Amino acid sequence: MTDRPQGLSAYIAVTAAYWAFMLTDGALRMLVLLHFHTLGFTPVQLAYLFVLYEVAGMITNLTAGWIAARFGLTATLYAGLSIQVLALLALTQLDPGWAIATSVAFVMCVQGASGVAKDLAKMSSKSAVKLLAPTEGGGLFRWVALLTGSKNTVKGLGFLLGAALLATLGFTGSVLAMALILALILAAVATFMPGGLPRGRKGAKFSEVFSKSANVNWLSAARVFLFGARDVWFVVGIPIYFYAVLSDGTEEGNRAAFFMIGSFMALWIILYGAVQAAAPRILRAATRPEADLISAARQWAALLFLVPAALTAATLTTSGPQDWLTVTLVAGLLAFGAIFAINSALHSYLILAFTRSERVTMDVGFYYMANAGGRLIGTLLSGLTYQIGGLPLVLGTASAMVALAALTSGRLDPQHQDIPT
Repeated sequence: MTDRPQGLSAYIAVTAAYWAFMLTDGALRMLVLLHFHTLGFTPVQLAYLFVLYEVAGMITNLTAGWIAARFGLTATLYAGLSIQVLALLALTQLDPGWAIATSVAFVMCVQGASGVAKDLAKMSSKSAVKLLAPTEGGGLFRWVALLTGSKNTVKGLGFLLGAALLATLGFTGSVLAMALILALILAAVATFMPGGLPRGRKGAKFSEVFSKSANVNWLSAARVFLFGARDVWFVVGIPIYFYAVLSDGTEEGNRAAFFMIGSFMALWIILYGAVQAAAPRILRAATRPEADLISAARQWAALLFLVPAALTAATLTTSGPQDWLTVTLVAGLLAFGAIFAINSALHSYLILAFTRSERVTMDVGFYYMANAGGRLIGTLLSGLTYQIGGLPLVLGTASAMVALAALTSGRLDPQHQDIPT
């Protein structure tokens, strides 16, 4: 382990690289969603565009922990940034004259590469916190909350950036500009990255990826349902509903709708990130015992359930889009984001608390494989539920998944002896 100043320098460099990546990741998601919606893709077809992204994330996380343990965290971080640059460049080759099936297949493959890139970068960054953070005074919770919260704020700005770029530069110009910027940032980070991260160990075995810790496994299960509950409305349902409400079908109206949808999605992610960063203070983590924070995971999931349940009831009592329903949805989903952020911050801290330094990349990789699995389920259900049952079914499904997250969080053992002291 390095001394704290060197560890802080490495933490800052890792965070900067992660910020750059997540800015392009958020922008790319909004670009793809809105661009292909205007081309006439159905909600299910839009969901398909992101399926391979999530599948690739699951596979990547399962293997990335071992790759990082074997070759080092900087290698996986740089690999993630490099693959994202190549994925962005590949999207510039998309031909508007292609058939829909060909376009879907091509974008699915490119999004799959982006999914690999995202989870290599995420696993590297989150694992680095465990190794670099100070252990005294709740330092681990503070550092992971700051990394995760700031990342989501940057990703929120990415949503806004993607919508703005689409309305000004168009699809191809936007993607090319992002590829160039990310490539320059990758070069800078690689040049100035200080020491402080492990270089890997030759004896790392792939079988070590699968955790024998009950708490790690239950927390991973809770993560599946938590992020499935978010993405079931976030990926397709709510953006397409808002587009139907806000756009008048003209080119000018479409542009205005892009900006408003992008602004809302950006605001949601920024709020989510800000609350995540403040979670240690909100939870008084520095003065609470470890066992108390573990028990809090179920309580906050139960509180989160109330929001989509109330929104489901609101949509069921309304026929068709109405102004008051739109206002209610905006307020309710912002409340969902704030409470969701506390849940997510608790999970991000607990996975690092449950693991040991010598196998941190393995457990974090396994945990984020579960995270990607939840996003995959949510992505698939987002298009399917919206096409079958509209907004009520989307929000009702989110409610059910949050309830399952609360139940699985309740299986965490506060007295588990593997928690480092």
